Amino acid sequence: MTVKRVDQGQHYRPRMAFLKKIEALLMEMQNPDTGIKTHTQRVVITNIPHAITGSDILQWIVQHLKIIEEEALNLGNLMVKYGYIYPLQEPKNLILKTDSSLYRFQTPYFWPTQQWAADDTDYAIYLAKKNIKRKGILEEYEKEHYNLLNKKINYKWDFVIMQAKEQYRTGKERKKADRYALDCQEKAYWLVHRTPPGMQDILDYGLDRVTDPNENKLFVSPACDMAACPPASEALDLLRYRRLEHLIFHERRLHPFCWASSFPLSSSSCTKKTIDVYRREIMYYQQVIMKSTVKSSVSLGGLVKYSEQFLSNDPIMSGCLPSNPWITDDSEFWELNAKLVEIPTRMRVERWAFNFNELMRDPKGRQNFQLFLKKEFSGENLGFWEACEDLKYGDQSKVKEKAEEIYKLFLAPGARRWINIDGTTMGITVKGLKHPHRYVLDAAQTHIYMLMKKDSYGRYLKSPIYKEMLAKAIVPQETVKKSSGFPFARRHLRCSPSPVILRQQEEEAKAKEAATNVDITQVMSRLDRRSQLKQELPK
Repeated sequence: MTVKRVDQGQHYRPRMAFLKKIEALLMEMQNPDTGIKTHTQRVVITNIPHAITGSDILQWIVQHLKIIEEEALNLGNLMVKYGYIYPLQEPKNLILKTDSSLYRFQTPYFWPTQQWAADDTDYAIYLAKKNIKRKGILEEYEKEHYNLLNKKINYKWDFVIMQAKEQYRTGKERKKADRYALDCQEKAYWLVHRTPPGMQDILDYGLDRVTDPNENKLFVSPACDMAACPPASEALDLLRYRRLEHLIFHERRLHPFCWASSFPLSSSSCTKKTIDVYRREIMYYQQVIMKSTVKSSVSLGGLVKYSEQFLSNDPIMSGCLPSNPWITDDSEFWELNAKLVEIPTRMRVERWAFNFNELMRDPKGRQNFQLFLKKEFSGENLGFWEACEDLKYGDQSKVKEKAEEIYKLFLAPGARRWINIDGTTMGITVKGLKHPHRYVLDAAQTHIYMLMKKDSYGRYLKSPIYKEMLAKAIVPQETVKKSSGFPFARRHLRCSPSPVILRQQEEEAKAKEAATNVDITQVMSRLDRRSQLKQELPK
């Protein structure tokens, strides 16, 4: 089925109806209770975790879908060819073998139904990285693609090489098992999206179409079938839907940036959709209409306020103190702004008072905030938040171990540094810890973050600890003479005066000049003469 559409010159991402069904089946296959059991398997000279065999995949499909082995093999081949499952032992051969050959599930980020296409820049980075790794040994078709891409995107080839080197360096720092699995994963992705000569291009969609076959089409027929038309009881709901549709259309025209793309709008009167679909859409539209919108003047005012608040902290707009190290070769700026410097700069300490996020982003700010929390006997809150951050961005192989340690230290009954969270959040967290991952503690971490923000942060800014740090903070003096030759040197920006003010100043100057040219004695004598004439007039 061809499923590509061009919408008035805009590229429509290809989608196939059956891919959604395959993805739903894959989610069931990865279910820890009812799915395929994964094991750590040895490949070449390393152990690969979460590996499955081809025979296990075939057996699970046969038992789960109640189909014959030939049909199950065909479905399994489709999963491998579309890149949902990739081989570990023969990465170039995208075929499901019904023996002990090892496979792994592809990350959803690389699934074909994602909303972005395989970009030439990404493919160039992949080929450049492979070229560095193999020291120039590439397949013939890869060499051709490499040369073509070099000519096509030559203007950003330095960026491609830089990214390839950085990815190669980062890959060498990973464990051998992770590195091998990621290489197979990436190779399978590009075999699907950049098919070598002689292989079937599984994502060949044919000619572009103006319609999307996956949509529920609304149709108009000269002789509308009575069975397809809604009965009288449903006509009212249909009419309400059409009115809402009309209202939504005009709201989208007035506020295009406040509306996300939702349901396709149409003007046909007969439909294949059921009345339940219309009721759900009516409910959705009513909820969307009730959402509050922000005026552009309010949002612009917020942007101006934010810019004014952070202006003094912007090194490009306001310059660096004591000097720009890239110009003067003076490292004092970096020393004063080190992560855990003993006494920070005053500008840095003042920034902690902007908002709670600025305080939590700064390691020195968190250190000072921890002192305050210990005095309030709530230091475990920040300790738990930092442990969750370490779990999120730490080593993948230690996720399970760290999650268990955090639970024992902060969440378990009678824990040494027990934190106070509500029962609902605790239930969600404990349930997620049965199958731990990087973000399993997000609900509890968000709860503690909001607790510190609303309860402790305001008292911290008024506490002697913050005021003492602010008082002893360093105010560095400028050590380099300002010069217009350096665009990033610290400079005081002055806006030009308003034309109204200039006009007022000119008028005041003219008035002063006229006043200096007048002889005050002559004016006084004239006034005296007028008063005398008034007195001499007959009554």
